[in-house]
Amino acid sequence: MRIVGAEDIARALTYTALIAALRDAFQADITVPVRHHHTIPQPGTDATLLLMPAWTNGPGERFLGCKAVTVFPDNVTSGLPSLYGSYQLMSGDTGAPLAVMDGRVLTAWRTAAASALATSFLARADASHLVMIGAGALAPHLVRAHASVRPIRQVTLWNRTFARAEEVAKMLAGDGFELTVTKDLEEAVREADIVSCATLATAPLVQGAWLKDGAHLDLVGGFRPHMREADDTAVTRARLYVDARAALREAGDLSDPLARGIIREQDIQGDLFELCRGTASGRDTPSEITLFKSVGNAIEDLAAAMLVWGTFAPQT
Repeated sequence: MRIVGAEDIARALTYTALIAALRDAFQADITVPVRHHHTIPQPGTDATLLLMPAWTNGPGERFLGCKAVTVFPDNVTSGLPSLYGSYQLMSGDTGAPLAVMDGRVLTAWRTAAASALATSFLARADASHLVMIGAGALAPHLVRAHASVRPIRQVTLWNRTFARAEEVAKMLAGDGFELTVTKDLEEAVREADIVSCATLATAPLVQGAWLKDGAHLDLVGGFRPHMREADDTAVTRARLYVDARAALREAGDLSDPLARGIIREQDIQGDLFELCRGTASGRDTPSEITLFKSVGNAIEDLAAAMLVWGTFAPQT
C-alpha cells in the first residue's frame, strides 16, 4: 500500500485534467451511498466527522474509496487547519488497499475543480474578474481552478483577517493576475464577474443586492444547515444549481430558505450529474445571475484519487 502525501498529489494533478476527470465521473456508473455526519462535542464550536464512500461499477478495473474528514472550526484560533482527513483507495475487485492519501489536500483540489466544472457551465464566457471571499487553504486552489476555465485576469481577495488575505495574495503573486486585497467587500462584489466564497460563516456575507447582472456566485464553505454565506436576496435573484441534491438538506444557503418557503425544490435548475450529462441547461443569457452551491460529493474524491493513482500505480 502506498502513502501519498501532499507533494505527491500536487505533482500528479492539474486543474485541467482533474476537471475533465470530474466531468467524466459525473457521467459514469459510480455508486455513492449517503455520507455520514457525526457531531463531536467541543468546549466551543462542535466539530464534525464526515465519512464519504464511493465505488465504481461496470467493466474494467474497479475502485472503492472512502474519505474520513474532521472539521474543527475552532482550530483557527490555534493557527491550525480546520479540516483534516485521509482518503483510502482500494481495489473494487478484491477490496485490497492500494493507497492512503492526504485527504485535506485531495479535498482542496477536488472541491476547487468541482466549482470550476460548474463555472464552465454557469459563468459568462468572458468572465475576467474574480472575487475570492475567504483566505483558507481552499482560496488559492479556487482562484487557479476558476482561471483554468475562464479568462480571469483580475483577482480581488477579502477575508475577515486582512493579513491572511495578504498571505494568499503572496501565494498567487507569480500566477499573472492583477491582485488586490480589499476591506470593502460590497464594492468588490458589485464589480465581480465571479464571486467564490469559501468560509465557515454562519451569517450571510454576500448580499444579493450587490450582485451585478451576469454574475456567477460560487458558494463552497457552508456544509451544515446553520451555515450561510449568501442572503435570501442572492438566492431569489439567481438561477440555482447544486453539486448534488444532498445540498438541499445539508447546506443552510438552500435548506434555510427552502424551510421558510422563500424558494422551492423546483427552483433548483440542475446538479452536476445533469449538467455533465446534458439533461440540464446551464447559463441561458448573458445578463442572468447564477448560483452554484456545493457540499462535496464522494464521486469527486474517488475521481481525484483514481487520477492520482494513475500516476503512482505500479507499472506492469
